[in-house]
This record gives sequence, C-alpha cells and structure tokens, in this order.
Amino acid sequence: MIHLKRVSVDNWYACTQLDVTEEQKKSFPAPVVYWIAESKVVNDFQPMAIYFDSDLVGFAVYSDQPDHEDNYWILALMLDKKYQGRGYGRESLRKLIGLMKESLNCKSIMIGHRPENGIAGNLYESLGFQRVSEGLIDGEVVRLLRCK
Repeated sequence: MIHLKRVSVDNWYACTQLDVTEEQKKSFPAPVVYWIAESKVVNDFQPMAIYFDSDLVGFAVYSDQPDHEDNYWILALMLDKKYQGRGYGRESLRKLIGLMKESLNCKSIMIGHRPENGIAGNLYESLGFQRVSEGLIDGEVVRLLRCK
C-alpha cells in the first residue's frame, strides 16, 4: 500500500538517494536534495516521502499556500527508477490529491510537466487534470484539477 510521510530527520538522506533514469533527468532536472533544501527557505513547500509498505519509492513536493488565483500546486512528483511501471505513481498522486483536499480544503490543484514527458501528461490527465496552458512557466505544460 502506498502512503506518504513528511520528509524528516529520519528519512531525508534516503530521499536524496532516489533517482530517475538518465532520459528522465531532462524532464525532472532538479534532484531531490534541491527540493529538500528549497523547502527549508520557502516555508510553504512541503516535501513528502512516498512509501510502498516500508520501501521508500518516491518523492513529492506540494505548496500548502494558494497562489494569487487561489490554486494550490504540486511542484514535484517522482518515483525512483527501480519502482516505475508498477502503478505507484498513480496511487501516489491520488494520495497526494486526497491529502491536499483534506488538509487544505483547496478548490483547485495545479501541476506542471515538460511537454516531452508524455507519461506524466497522460497520468495527470487520467486523474482529471486538464491542460490550461503550455510554455508559460519554465516551458511546462500546466494542468488544473478542480476539487469537488
């Protein structure tokens, strides 16, 4: 079963060891250690470790503060290359959406991905994220999920 835990003193280093394939580094260029460091100076960034049972399989970052249009953002979602292709990404995103809906009472969630990352685009779309723009933020496709 997939579950999320806050990045903490107990798991931060293990999170920094997560990695994507060489090809995926073009779509996910910032390593986990960058996101953890940024979360220490950007107070609304919430880094999360993704586990399947007791195995650390991935990492995510979301913002717990809305942007100027009242949207909440998922800033990063990645699965370690050893755990890809097992449905963990889909279940992780569902868990993260659920956490954000429950804890933030958000009306909408935004997520971006590089245009060449069709796997991410298909996953996000299959969970209800609709394309709202392309190229406005660091050349990314931006998607929106309306929370009910």
